[in-house]
Amino acid sequence: MQSYETDVIAWANEQAAFIRSGRFDLLDLEHIADEIEDVGKSEQRELESRMAILLAHLIKWQYQPDRRGNSWRHTITEQRKRVIQRIQKTPSLKADLNTLNWWPGIWVDALDIATRETGFLYERFPQECPWEYSQITNTDFWPE
Repeated sequence: MQSYETDVIAWANEQAAFIRSGRFDLLDLEHIADEIEDVGKSEQRELESRMAILLAHLIKWQYQPDRRGNSWRHTITEQRKRVIQRIQKTPSLKADLNTLNWWPGIWVDALDIATRETGFLYERFPQECPWEYSQITNTDFWPE
């Protein structure tokens, strides 16, 4: 049997083969459960990352109007599309959007990106996200 710790890809292929052949007695159930949970966490991390990038660019759009350009517009449009697709593909992620402690963490990540890319201090920006999810993902919304 392949070892989960030494070669996770070979282990995963072996586990899939056991399932397909009905050899359930050979399954490494503990590590399979870990991997299934990790898939969900990966989806959550992707949503968080895309939302933070989107918010950071909306911040930059609002606070640096003289630097607006096609690159920022493209990034905002693309991240909006990807956030919406992620929610549609994995509807259970929508629950994260309604979790009170989710937004502050994403906003801090967005502020980190925006302060690094603009050179502005944190104090220049709102301490909480000023936009609703419906605005953030609205293709007609461009903060002024």
